[in-house]
Amino acid sequence: MTSYDEIFDNNRLWVANKTAGDKSFFEKLAKEQNPDYLYIGCSDSRVPTNEIMGLDAGEVFVHRNIANLVNSVDLNVMSVINYAVRHLGVKHIIVCGHYNCGGVKAAMQSADLGLLNPWLRNIRDVYRLHRPELDAIEDNAARFNRLVELNVQEQCINVIKTAAVQQSYVEKSYPVVHGWVYDLYTGNLIDLKIDFEGILHNIQEIYDLTGNGLMKKKDDQ
Repeated sequence: MTSYDEIFDNNRLWVANKTAGDKSFFEKLAKEQNPDYLYIGCSDSRVPTNEIMGLDAGEVFVHRNIANLVNSVDLNVMSVINYAVRHLGVKHIIVCGHYNCGGVKAAMQSADLGLLNPWLRNIRDVYRLHRPELDAIEDNAARFNRLVELNVQEQCINVIKTAAVQQSYVEKSYPVVHGWVYDLYTGNLIDLKIDFEGILHNIQEIYDLTGNGLMKKKDDQ
């Protein structure tokens, strides 16, 4: 394990590597950020966001919580989405879960987890919505992995429900929402290829926050 003091040694090496090829790297980075991507992922320490995406500092705006949830009453994630869309103008929003997720596994257990109960209830709701499919999977590991994928899908839908995303997409044709899963066992990113426009169209009659039916007007053009 890396010691506390070694972290600062590592930091100095990182700074040296960054400035070796570009002496003004940090000066330029400090001026502004213009990321194209908002990444909403799990807090799990085994998922290093920038590294798995191959992106550098300043290229991805990041929000992480237990089991990559997008809860409408969570002011943290709602503020992040609003800022990323309205002020940073991100082009893509990625919800990324990962196999062997401790939060998803905990939600599958019949146990009182104290403070985690209301948070993990969101994942149990995902199980309830997709119970026939999940109960039909006999292998526990396969069922677990599928719940991880379905949780990502449902959190993508929650992102699409937000006013910031709906209004920006109508006005600018972005951001587009994507659902990914990171495979801890291989290091690979898996694109679940959610149908962003299809989901947007299907939910518009209930969750349309653009005003005056702008989504429908755009579809009819």
